[in-house]
Amino acid sequence: QVQLVESGGGLVQAGGSLRLSCAASGRTLSNYGMGWFRQAPGKEREFVAVVSWSGGTNYAASVKGRFTISRDNAKTTVYLQMNSLKPEDTAVYYCAADLQGGSSYGYEYDYWGQGTQVTVSS
Repeated sequence: QVQLVESGGGLVQAGGSLRLSCAASGRTLSNYGMGWFRQAPGKEREFVAVVSWSGGTNYAASVKGRFTISRDNAKTTVYLQMNSLKPEDTAVYYCAADLQGGSSYGYEYDYWGQGTQVTVSS
C-alpha cells in the first residue's frame, strides 16, 4: 500500500510560480511511474505530467515548457514546478503512482493522493 500526500498549492497571480510536492509513505517510489493530474470545476480530470521510474518525462501540451516534473526516490517525493501560471491552470492537482511505469491515462494508476488546490488569479 502506498499513501500519497500532496502539498504546496495555494493562490498565486498569473505569471507566478508554485512548486507542488507529493510525499509517499508505505513503500518506496523507485519502482513506480509518478504522474500529476488536475481537475478544474465542472471539467474532467486531465493529465498534466508523468515521470517514469527511470526518469523519463512527458507533459501535456498545455503545460509543456512551463511545468517541470521531477522525483527524488531517496526522499520518496515527486515535485511539480509550475512557472508562468495562467488562470486556466486553476484546478485541484493530484499525484498518482503507477506500478506499470507511468502513463497519461489516469485509469492505469494504482494510488492517488487527496489533491491540493491551485488557484491562479488574473
